[in-house]
Amino acid sequence: QEQVVESGGGLVQPGGSLRLSCQYSGSISNIGLMAWARQGPGKRRDLVASITDNGSTDYAEQAKGRFIITRDSAKKTAYLQMNNLKPEDTGVYYCRVHERLPGLTVGPPEWGQGTQVTVSS
Repeated sequence: QEQVVESGGGLVQPGGSLRLSCQYSGSISNIGLMAWARQGPGKRRDLVASITDNGSTDYAEQAKGRFIITRDSAKKTAYLQMNNLKPEDTGVYYCRVHERLPGLTVGPPEWGQGTQVTVSS
């Protein structure tokens, strides 16, 4: 049974926008970190953006100024608002979820199955 489910991908023209959602339904009650990663065709999976349980965010250089990550902790959901999309943003977007552990650490990631984003005219 999938516990991390991404949605919101699709085909969009360059300059367009998409909002991705990541819903967690597993047993973790205290989610420390939620993050989005992208895997382009024939490429490795790279971090796009992350957000901690205290709201601290981090972005890959190519996402800064265009993407915004947010989360609703009560709903165990993270969002990725992607604006001014470019063809190089194309790929499968994966969400990962980490449990908050004592000592300001987090547990191993739980990954979703991904959602396809294609930016093309």
